[in-house]
Amino acid sequence: MNFNKYFFIAAAVTLGFNITAQTLTNKKDGNYKFTVVKNLEATEVQNQAQSGTCWTFSSLSFFESELLRMGKPKVNLSEMFIVRNSYPDKADKYVRMHGLINFGPGGAFHDVAYVIKNYGIVPQAAYNGFVNGEKEINHNELDAMLKAEVDVVVKANKITRGWAKTVNATLDAYLGKAPETFDYMGKQYTPKSFAQSLGLDMNNYVELTSFTHHPFYTKFAIEVQDNWSWDEVYNVPLNELTDVIDNAIMNGYSVAWGADVSEKGFSFKNGVAIVPDLDWIDVKKEKIDSIILNPGKQKEITQAMRQEAFDNYETQDDHGMHIIGIVKDQNGTKYYIVKNSWGIKNNDCDGYFYVSEAFVKYKTTDIMLHKDAVKKDIAKKLGF
Repeated sequence: MNFNKYFFIAAAVTLGFNITAQTLTNKKDGNYKFTVVKNLEATEVQNQAQSGTCWTFSSLSFFESELLRMGKPKVNLSEMFIVRNSYPDKADKYVRMHGLINFGPGGAFHDVAYVIKNYGIVPQAAYNGFVNGEKEINHNELDAMLKAEVDVVVKANKITRGWAKTVNATLDAYLGKAPETFDYMGKQYTPKSFAQSLGLDMNNYVELTSFTHHPFYTKFAIEVQDNWSWDEVYNVPLNELTDVIDNAIMNGYSVAWGADVSEKGFSFKNGVAIVPDLDWIDVKKEKIDSIILNPGKQKEITQAMRQEAFDNYETQDDHGMHIIGIVKDQNGTKYYIVKNSWGIKNNDCDGYFYVSEAFVKYKTTDIMLHKDAVKKDIAKKLGF
């Protein structure tokens, strides 16, 4: 990651040793002064542009950091390979369910693991999803075409297998045919052999959440529209969810993070996401930015508050991102360093931003991480 535009170096002397600590801020001339607690290595920030594919960008960013953690060479994995290989299965599920589930560009972290496990993966150099010289992703037409095609099938009330060929032809037309073989770094691979060469075992990755409408220490299919595959996540108490994140980061494991980003306290352009200790209803519109731009006390988030926000649709499965570090502001408040997939030009942090612990507690839908990053006592309760 690259914060080199706006950072400061602070020096301290402790027990006769010179200790250099990196101090960051949320934007140029920003009022937040963050001291780095832990900062893990990550690959370059990507841009999902006009597509609803944050789930694959965040997941592959996570897996790219996993490879770095494992001492593997840096690699840019192909997001569009994941999209190309998940859409046909998503379409099949939609048709089999008579169109009574969600069908669209969205997805979940486990969809990426599913594709890698079943279809493999390729580097970006082997498949970028551009067929007509495009320089930026725009899936608006692709998504509309695919939705129209599966809706025609559902409405026909007489299914023929020919429809699947149409879906695949549309994907090929907009994204290109996925390679059966390709050359990379002087070797020839298939998508599956390349996945095997990376040394990533998809069985080692787990997802966790925290809600009270299911028992803790059990698994359930999280009830969000984009969970088309109905995969299950582990359920833990809220304090343990943040303990898992902290333990992971402090031990060198990054975390894929799904969250609601529709809150007034979420401001990517200003480089922060917060839950201030106030009621937004009482804040006039013109005062919102001034509250966001100044570090202050964060609201204490309870399990009940979190549950209520999910139950009444305030918390939804909006966006997938990648947590790669921990910082503290000048008041000692904990924040997480988050890598986004909206390019590097939309804020002063080169595409990263800082999320308060309160925001993570309140608005997380789920996380994905290596199971070895989960504290042993929690892992034991979950049965792995």
